[in-house]
Amino acid sequence: MPEYKLRINGTSYSVDVDSDTPLLWVLRDELNLLGTKFGCGIGQCGACTVHFQGAAVRSCLIEVSTIGISEITTIEGLSEDGDHPVQKAWLEHDVPQCGYCQSGQIMNAAALLIENPKPTDKDIDNAMSGNICRCGTYVRIKQAIKTASNQ
Repeated sequence: MPEYKLRINGTSYSVDVDSDTPLLWVLRDELNLLGTKFGCGIGQCGACTVHFQGAAVRSCLIEVSTIGISEITTIEGLSEDGDHPVQKAWLEHDVPQCGYCQSGQIMNAAALLIENPKPTDKDIDNAMSGNICRCGTYVRIKQAIKTASNQ
């Protein structure tokens, strides 16, 4: 198997995996970064969202061989102490219910606020539409994003 050098959450890693191994499985199975979740495996639910070169992407769709030296940020790397404005707003608005989708939701919301620091309701709806919450906490998610945008 080929060896790939990756930069994840500011740390360099080397992994020996098949070239078509999805980033999701490298994160979870090779690096023990378990915050990124497996939901559907086809990029439709958003549970596996990470930042790739600063943009929100579905890690189940990114083959390790395509990453190169690009920086990857997972939920573990968003902030050291869980004090990112989105994470703080999530707690303030009591967003999580079961919590399964939350890392993907938070990573997508954080990317939105980097791109658009003052999103409208429509901006939030459009940006978050690819992230599924089976518990239906969409109203609280939107409220948390608005709060984070004001911090």
